[in-house]
Amino acid sequence: MLIVNGVVHTMDVGTIANGFVQTQGGKIAQVGPMSELPQDADLSGMIDARGGHILPGLIDAHCHVGLYGSATQEDDLNESPDACTPQLRALDGVNPLNQYFGEARRAGVTCVLTGPGSANPIAGQSVLLKTAGRVIDQMVVRAPASMKFALGENPKGVHKSQGPATRMATAAIIREQLARALDYELKWVRAQTDDTVEEPGFDARLDALRPVVTGRLAAHFHAHRADDIVTAVRLSKEFGLDCVIVHGTEGHLIADFLAREGVPVITGPFLMDRCKPELGCLTMENTAILARAGVQVAICTDHPETPVSLLPFCAAMAARAGMDEEEALAAITINAACAAGAGDRLGSLSPGKDADVVVMDGHPFHWRSRAVHVLIDGQPVTD
Repeated sequence: MLIVNGVVHTMDVGTIANGFVQTQGGKIAQVGPMSELPQDADLSGMIDARGGHILPGLIDAHCHVGLYGSATQEDDLNESPDACTPQLRALDGVNPLNQYFGEARRAGVTCVLTGPGSANPIAGQSVLLKTAGRVIDQMVVRAPASMKFALGENPKGVHKSQGPATRMATAAIIREQLARALDYELKWVRAQTDDTVEEPGFDARLDALRPVVTGRLAAHFHAHRADDIVTAVRLSKEFGLDCVIVHGTEGHLIADFLAREGVPVITGPFLMDRCKPELGCLTMENTAILARAGVQVAICTDHPETPVSLLPFCAAMAARAGMDEEEALAAITINAACAAGAGDRLGSLSPGKDADVVVMDGHPFHWRSRAVHVLIDGQPVTD
């Protein structure tokens, strides 16, 4: 597939004013200015962008598409009877025929990181999916993609007498489970290297946390308030976790701290009201302030809090609130891919990466712009 005559946002080597993108075998094959288009290029099936914009497929780095928020699907978001459920897999709950996958595709959102809600201190494993397909296993980019943790108001009071009822108890539950998982991992390691040591009995919860405490699976912490964000960083430093803050509503109050700690933040949703006390400091400028401080930021919709199809509009509003436009576009492409652990495959128009490409008839942030062509793995999924 060859796409020509567009403003190409490569998201890794800058913007090409009038360029082309060529895909082959489901991968990006070549990108460059029109003056470098090979004379023998295959023009069959060519897409003429006609001065529009060509960009990588958009990525929502935190949402609940396929698990919640649809009139045709039951709520599969939170396992409320149990406070600690790291063994749960979003892969087993997502409905790929949920209509919001189609709306995502039509908006140019080609990949989503979707997973459990935030009622539990440890909620379970998220999954990174392409938005085209009917069989979930064939849509997977990474499974698991992260482990979901939650701090703040959401876990409090959900589990009645079992707890937690306070922020202290939430952190204590997480700390206890991480300590047990670390001990469990050490026992497995010893059993593999010492014939006199028996393997520990299988524990599904602790086994699911093994890649987290060994740094192989990112820990995504739901945290709004500044003190909850700091608690997430504290826990991560105690156990050597690969920490990513999700929401980070009060991140702008401690932007220097987050930059110094090198912790990425997935901001959003911010197209919503202040529906609970910990959103009191919600501001559209949050993402811009974090980016200016040197924090790597992505933007999410937290669908259904904001519909997934409005992801590009969310980035546009961040730019309107002071964020550089290319940085705002990076927040829903390459930075989102890195936050989801898939920066080697997604997020930029780099040769060798997945051919997830969007052609828009105007600038991605203009309110009238539409995605007129969307490719996933080099295949048109909407026109």
